[in-house]
Amino acid sequence: MTINPKIKEKIVLALDVDTVRQAKELITELKDYVGVFKVGLQFYTANGGEVFEFMKDIGAKFFFDVKLLDIPNTVKKASENIVRSGASFYNLHALGGAEMMRQSVEGAQAAAAEIGAQMPVILAVTVLTSINDDVLNNQLKIPFNSLDYVATLAKLAKDSGMTGVVASVNEAKRIKEVCGNDFKVLCPGIRPEWSVKGDQKRPATPAYAIEQGADWLVIGRAVTAAENRLDAMKKIYDEIEKVI
Repeated sequence: MTINPKIKEKIVLALDVDTVRQAKELITELKDYVGVFKVGLQFYTANGGEVFEFMKDIGAKFFFDVKLLDIPNTVKKASENIVRSGASFYNLHALGGAEMMRQSVEGAQAAAAEIGAQMPVILAVTVLTSINDDVLNNQLKIPFNSLDYVATLAKLAKDSGMTGVVASVNEAKRIKEVCGNDFKVLCPGIRPEWSVKGDQKRPATPAYAIEQGADWLVIGRAVTAAENRLDAMKKIYDEIEKVI
């Protein structure tokens, strides 16, 4: 399988496994084809940061999908610790507000300078892809459609110094219109046509996501649960190559 750097940098692989051993196997097998490995709360709370050290040792980038939401000073200190852990990406909730996001940036800048590291990509979560308009309006009592609400949160995130946002593919084009092409969009819920939809209410294929303006694609079970993971990755590469 040929490695295309332009495709590789777009792929964020979710480590949707239970153990450090399984994670290390995935990382070792797929590190040449994946731009960033995503470590979520389920994995981290079960296994801690051992896999962070493993990825640093082999030169693999990782995204700590921690979704910070707290008072600004707490988020600032947590951001410093995340940068010290070696994370290349991390995220927080835009709903924490402008001051929380700004202090996160300040903390990340200070920690990066302290350890001589590059500034990480900091992404603001807009509306989770498991939330549709029915949940937004009727459960959370937020009287906007998801498209308008995500655009509002994205603009707030940009003005607060975020690198970009986490958002559904359905909002990516609107975000680019509101915030400009340099403002990055990471899209979860990516499912190739041949894979299972899973629990995402607003999924999309890799090719469609790229066409809509997604900069990074979070892919999980389509690869991690595949019988042949390299073959699954090759299919995804082939699909993306048609549209870039």
